[in-house]
Amino acid sequence: MLPRKPIFPGVIELNFQAGEVLGCNVYLIFDDDEWLLIDIGYEETVDDFIEIIRQLDFPLSRCKTLIATHADVDHIQGLALAKQRLKTSVSCHPKAITALETGDTLVTMAEISAQGLRMPMPAVTVENTMQDGDVIEIGNIQMEVWHTPGHTDSQLAFRLGDTLLSGDNIYRDGCIGAIDAHHGSDIKAFINSLERIRDSDVKWLAPSHGPTFRNDPDLLNRTIERLSQYLHMADFGTLAENWPLMDEWEDEVAKGILPDGL
Repeated sequence: MLPRKPIFPGVIELNFQAGEVLGCNVYLIFDDDEWLLIDIGYEETVDDFIEIIRQLDFPLSRCKTLIATHADVDHIQGLALAKQRLKTSVSCHPKAITALETGDTLVTMAEISAQGLRMPMPAVTVENTMQDGDVIEIGNIQMEVWHTPGHTDSQLAFRLGDTLLSGDNIYRDGCIGAIDAHHGSDIKAFINSLERIRDSDVKWLAPSHGPTFRNDPDLLNRTIERLSQYLHMADFGTLAENWPLMDEWEDEVAKGILPDGL
């Protein structure tokens, strides 16, 4: 039996437990023998994670469910295999169901033709849905569901006491989950989700990638300011609200204004 290395009471992050990074953060939430997993990562590491769970002396038959924080391939490609191995259910936000149950390679970012990226995305049936405000019980632990759209429209986070398992909302360096129209990104919604995290009394953020860190309003404010700029930048195409340069250009064209020096 491996000694357990919880990062918080009732919370084990399986990469940290293994002493090596195998993929996205996979959180095992437990009380006594009952447990569940939040995300699973790629298919190729499913058996590695299950072996770690077995060596931690968790009964495989007591897995309550497998939760998908959202429908991106690096978080959920291994769901179908893990579900088969553990004989359990899959849970997610309603907006992730179609991508999961059809194995949509475009929405899940499993296929990006321009970069030559093509990964299999096994379809998996979803038994349970989760909405903002729902409470999931794991033994005596109560875990509150937060719907935090922005990175994707299905992004979930989970509160346990003063800790938020914060998904792809924010990382320790101030980076955020990728913004891409193909998988349902929304910059305004992202800002609202970050403001919710900033304004909460949560003390610790445990993200889907990278280390746990303190909920720092200054860090969140810097990130929110950057995202607010994205709303007015051509860089983000259809996700931006407007492009002020085009308004300036129309005015200059109408007035026949050339740059100084021409």
